[in-house]
Amino acid sequence: MKVLMVCLGNICRSPLAQGILEQKCAAAGLDWKIDSAGTSGWHDGEAPDPRSIEIGREYGIDISGQQSRKCTSADFEAFDLILAMDTANYNDILKLAPTEESKEKVKMILNYVFPGENRKVPDPYYDDNFDRVYGLLDSACDRIIESFS
Repeated sequence: MKVLMVCLGNICRSPLAQGILEQKCAAAGLDWKIDSAGTSGWHDGEAPDPRSIEIGREYGIDISGQQSRKCTSADFEAFDLILAMDTANYNDILKLAPTEESKEKVKMILNYVFPGENRKVPDPYYDDNFDRVYGLLDSACDRIIESFS
C-alpha cells in the first residue's frame, strides 16, 4: 500500500500524518510506503514546522528529517491512496488528477473516523492546536490501517 498525505504547505498536518501512519505501520508489521506533500509548494525543501516536530516527539515520532514538497500529477501513479486534510486541499488535488479514474484515489482523511462528514483537520499553523490535530490524525491512521489490513 502506498499512501500520500496532503495539506496546504506540507509543514504541519501532512508531515505529522505521515509520521503517525509510518509508526503504526511499523508496529503492525505492514510494509507500506507513506509520504506527504503540499498543494501550495510554498515551503519546498523545508523541514516540518517546529511545533509539529515537537508534538511528534511527545508521542515518540521523529519527523524532523522530512522535507516539504509539492503534490504533482505524478503522485497519482506513485500512490494508491491520496488523503487530503481539508476540502480546499481535496479540490486542489483533484485538479491535478490525470484521469477520472485517478480521482477515486483522493479521500478526505477524517472520513475514516467520521464517514461521509467531510470534516477538515484544522490547520494548527494558525491556532497552535497541535495536540488536537495529533489526536484526530492518530484516530484516522488507526482506521486507515483497519480499512486496508
